[in-house]
Amino acid sequence: MEDHSLPAPDTSLSLTEYVLDLAIGQEFPDVETCRRRLKNIALVQHFDLRIVKSDRSRFIAKCSKEGCPWRVHVAKCPGVPTFTVRTLHGEHTCEGVLNLHHQQASVGWVARSVEARVRDNPRYKPKEILQDIRDQHGVAVSYMQAWRGKERSMAALHGTFEEGYRLLPAYCEQIRKTNPGSIASVFAIGQENCFHRLFISYRASIYGFIHACRPLLELDRAHLKGKYLGSLLCAAAVDADDALFPLAIAIVDVESDENWMWFMSELRKLLGVSTDNMPRLTILSERQRGVVEAVETHFPSAFHGFCLRYVSENFRDTFKNAKLVNIFWNAVYALTAVEFDSKIAEMAEISQDVIPWFQHFPPQLWAVAYFEGVRYGHFTLGVTELLYNWALECHELPIVQMMEHIRHQLSSWYNDRRDMGMRWASILVPSAEKRVLEAMADARCYQVLRANEVEFEIVSTERTNIVDIQTRVCSCRRWHIYGLPCAHAAAALMSCGHNVHLFAEPWFTVASYRESYSQMINPIPDKSLWKEPGEGTEGGSANVDITIRPPKTRRPPGRPKKKVLRVENFKRPKRVVQCGRCHMLGHSQKKCTLPS
Repeated sequence: MEDHSLPAPDTSLSLTEYVLDLAIGQEFPDVETCRRRLKNIALVQHFDLRIVKSDRSRFIAKCSKEGCPWRVHVAKCPGVPTFTVRTLHGEHTCEGVLNLHHQQASVGWVARSVEARVRDNPRYKPKEILQDIRDQHGVAVSYMQAWRGKERSMAALHGTFEEGYRLLPAYCEQIRKTNPGSIASVFAIGQENCFHRLFISYRASIYGFIHACRPLLELDRAHLKGKYLGSLLCAAAVDADDALFPLAIAIVDVESDENWMWFMSELRKLLGVSTDNMPRLTILSERQRGVVEAVETHFPSAFHGFCLRYVSENFRDTFKNAKLVNIFWNAVYALTAVEFDSKIAEMAEISQDVIPWFQHFPPQLWAVAYFEGVRYGHFTLGVTELLYNWALECHELPIVQMMEHIRHQLSSWYNDRRDMGMRWASILVPSAEKRVLEAMADARCYQVLRANEVEFEIVSTERTNIVDIQTRVCSCRRWHIYGLPCAHAAAALMSCGHNVHLFAEPWFTVASYRESYSQMINPIPDKSLWKEPGEGTEGGSANVDITIRPPKTRRPPGRPKKKVLRVENFKRPKRVVQCGRCHMLGHSQKKCTLPS
């Protein structure tokens, strides 16, 4: 393996320093270091180097221009491994290299030059490399030289893609050893033991979800664009303060119905859904065919709903009508069936085509008024953006380094959130506290009529609602849907002296938040301490006796197609203002130009 101790481009020596650094008596630890130093000098001084002799005892080089006297002779010192400069003619009479291309700018030189930058930024692009080399060294390299140089540098820093697959059994063993109770298994396929599937879930995540997170899971995938492609699958929960809580991560050779079925099977095993401790789950996804079948097979009692972003984008792209989209969102968040049906009737008046659309996307799978599961205010997939970022950050890393990047991020999140949770002194987490305080402020304008010990009639200018504080139900349905007391419930509770905060679901308490992050994700030892294939160990779906090879799926040649995932796609569309006088979009009644 090549020595990568030479300075990076931004710390390379100047021309004067190179000249002063080479003198008679100058010593080098070995001949390879001498060769590299002379190549750098040739690059800085813009002359071509011709090697006359290079063996174990001497290194002789001269300027490639005929008649130029520049010449150096380096010889091995007797009894020691070092080399010293014996003869040096340091003056040039030639004009040197007159263009930006240079023979010494090899792929190996590019790799050594960019190593520091690649270590800090694995997404350092070849076009950035060739531009930086041109700016800093005055040397032009081709795109392929820059690309291969980066590949070689990445391999020196992180290992090759092939080595990553080979180390997977040992890596899974280390996860199970350092994080007891975690699940880490790798599966190969075929006679050649090609990589097929990898599943990882840390005990800290399993414990936090089962003991403290609301029974809500998001499912999604991201396609990897590394050398061997593949897909990254993830199941994530939501903590008490509405932050994403990744539960299980898998990498598969290809996204397929079979692999989704396997992933959900592994998820069911780790959750132990047959026990009484696990409440009925609500699962959100884009409801691809393979995901729907897998959920129905392994979580038959779960409520499986659509991601609202997926449904709304389909509606928007189908009808391309801003007014319809605006009414659609009002229908989505309608709390009762009566409100929802009135919005559907409004849409049908504008376009009868909406009726067939609702047959393809049944409201029971996404509308708040009809969906039977409890989403606790989560309607879109936050895991989509997380997976996209992981795929973007890690697609150039070997598979073991990719999983280590994810583990480091999870560990950092757990530590930061654990510290943050210990600083909170309230009953509820800040996001829930804010919503409860808003409900309490709104409750002050309601009239409260008490029917009995637990039932109340809440009268407002709009309507009358019935609240039962024992079953924690309000006729507006907001308390049940969001898990926090609504304004009507707050009015009833305050009227009889109860603390409103104590009537929120336990998933929103600071105690639950602290419990979610009470366990630690322990570090993994350096790979030099792992057992190599052939040493043998028990446990897991594949042991370290198996040498896993890369999958058959390789990235095709050429530039990959990019799918731009815009941040605004993760947000609810901006509300379209409609005039109450002329019914036109884009202005309010106050700014309407029509006479009243």
